[in-house]
Amino acid sequence: MSAAFSPTRTGIANLPLHYGKAPRWLFDRMVKLAREITVAIVADFGAQEMLRRLAHPYWFQAFGCILGFDWHSSGVTTTLCGALKEGIRGLERDLGFFVAGGKGKTSRRTPAEIESWGDRLSLNPEPLVYASRMSAKVDSAAVQDGYQLYHHTFLFTPDGSWAVIQQGMNETARYARRYHWLGERVADFVAEPHAAVLSEARGQALNLVACESAPARSTVAEIAAGEKPEKVLTDLKRLKTLELPSRHYLTTQDLHPDSLSRILLSTYERQPQGFEELLGLKGVGAKTIRALSLISELVYGVPPSYRDPARYSFAHGGKDGIPYPVDRETYDKSIALLRRAINKTKLGLREKNEAVGRLNNLWRG
Repeated sequence: MSAAFSPTRTGIANLPLHYGKAPRWLFDRMVKLAREITVAIVADFGAQEMLRRLAHPYWFQAFGCILGFDWHSSGVTTTLCGALKEGIRGLERDLGFFVAGGKGKTSRRTPAEIESWGDRLSLNPEPLVYASRMSAKVDSAAVQDGYQLYHHTFLFTPDGSWAVIQQGMNETARYARRYHWLGERVADFVAEPHAAVLSEARGQALNLVACESAPARSTVAEIAAGEKPEKVLTDLKRLKTLELPSRHYLTTQDLHPDSLSRILLSTYERQPQGFEELLGLKGVGAKTIRALSLISELVYGVPPSYRDPARYSFAHGGKDGIPYPVDRETYDKSIALLRRAINKTKLGLREKNEAVGRLNNLWRG
């Protein structure tokens, strides 16, 4: 069986927001099963392949189902990542596989956790910290799709390979969106960097990492570094008097020129060389990027892309072709690998049978 797969099907599925925590009895079992499956997969395929699996949207969702969490819940992301992190605690060095970050306040400790492991492993943490920070910056500022990030898990190996699983919520629609990154596939942090984006539905979004946004990225960077802040603020004030299209990410209602003046002065003084460097500057967030994008489009005539980056659903597909035909090759490989991993674990017979039962239910569903 091949260790890697690359499906091309896309689609839509609902992922409603679920608040609260998994019951302790369930989480304890998820931790145990996550540990055993991870150990089995790393032993057979290596730590880098575990990164590839977790960055794969179908496999990640199937993994959550096998652990026993509701397939359609936003909590599968946070709970699976939490169970995985807890499950391998103390085994990280032996596995050569590390997990940092998590939900809410824990996500903000990601850089410190990476640096701590760097000290213990004689590993330069800077590229990993940069990858963690930029993936979060991209999904919170360069992609403005209405989902506020609240979860960020960073997974890595001692050779510097990495993956990111992060999730955002839309409080109004009460749905979540998950963003997958795989370091080996990221040639450019601001040009189509995602391994997958999964969502409740596809629509429009301010998408500055789309390939067709390349001219806009250049223009935005040139405005930030080349135009005096006074002129940028004047343009922005003029735009606030216009009736813009009714797209939530184009609104100027929360853009206040006076409050942006400090950060625009900072970007002008620091002269960022390109969009990625601009995005990486401290203080540059969604409002700054949206303001510069508006000026790029409406003053300079260089629009960004409004293509929603979501390309995957939260399922393998439907046997009736809704939302799209089942990608049987990918589905079969997901199930075969998980069944093999379950059989190799040191779980008791009852636990193995229960896990295989959930796997079979997933296939029949």
